[in-house]
Amino acid sequence: MTSLLAIANADAGTSSDEVVKEVVAALRDDFDVELVTTSGPDDLAAALADRADVDAVLVLGGDGSLHAVVAALHHAGRLADVTIGLVPLGTGNDFAATLGLPDEPLRAAEVLTTGHTKAIDLILDDKDGVVINAAHIGIGAEAAAAARPWKKALGPIGYLIGAIVTGLRGLTSDGARLTITVDGKTLPRKEPVIQVAVGNGRFVGGGAPLLPQADPSDGRLDVSVSYTESPRRRIAYAFSVRRGDHHRRDDVVYLRGTEVTVRGDALRCTSDGELTKPSTTHIWKLQAAALTMYVP
Repeated sequence: MTSLLAIANADAGTSSDEVVKEVVAALRDDFDVELVTTSGPDDLAAALADRADVDAVLVLGGDGSLHAVVAALHHAGRLADVTIGLVPLGTGNDFAATLGLPDEPLRAAEVLTTGHTKAIDLILDDKDGVVINAAHIGIGAEAAAAARPWKKALGPIGYLIGAIVTGLRGLTSDGARLTITVDGKTLPRKEPVIQVAVGNGRFVGGGAPLLPQADPSDGRLDVSVSYTESPRRRIAYAFSVRRGDHHRRDDVVYLRGTEVTVRGDALRCTSDGELTKPSTTHIWKLQAAALTMYVP
């Protein structure tokens, strides 16, 4: 019987002990399941180190929980050794939406019992950090920062509040001066840049299709760059992101590649929802088919 380590984050989003127990119980007929609850990177690394022979790891949580498990397995050199499952119990569950996983936890757990898997790409940044879903700098990262006080209490609505607050601030912002290179080719420089996004997943912030054509198994990362200038066009851009058709705008460049470098003004980045400190350099490289996941 396949050994399965189920990992629940004690602090993650909307996950509850009762739902976790129901999911684990539902999987016991098909897997030899062990449940552990972790509350930080050290806790997670120790749990994985103590169970070096498991066949599969199930993440019971959202994008942040998946990011943490993939990062821990990557740094332990074990990504190629286990199959990863996901039951979406977080606030946004954006990567689960890209994979087409059911929202209902028990139905998502059934995906593992089918045994159907797919190779999934991984993005690494210049600090050996992982990106499983998406990373972005500019107004999206600032919106994520603004949403933090609201996210835990209000769930996805917190993302909307963060976007509104950032949008109001952004009307008077000059944007950023950046040099952007994709696979060795520098994009024609335009001013100002208000957002650069890269990723495997289509959605961020609880369902906004920031990278609407992304496919986490196509061996390429999607890149979206917005050069929107006037306040009116910035408002229109924000609405077009929610609709998922911003990539057709004349002030947005949308392309694919395997390596992206951004240099210029110091900007914060959000990677799978985790915020970093401002940096003048951001580099992302794709590792094709770096992990295997259970998918519908």
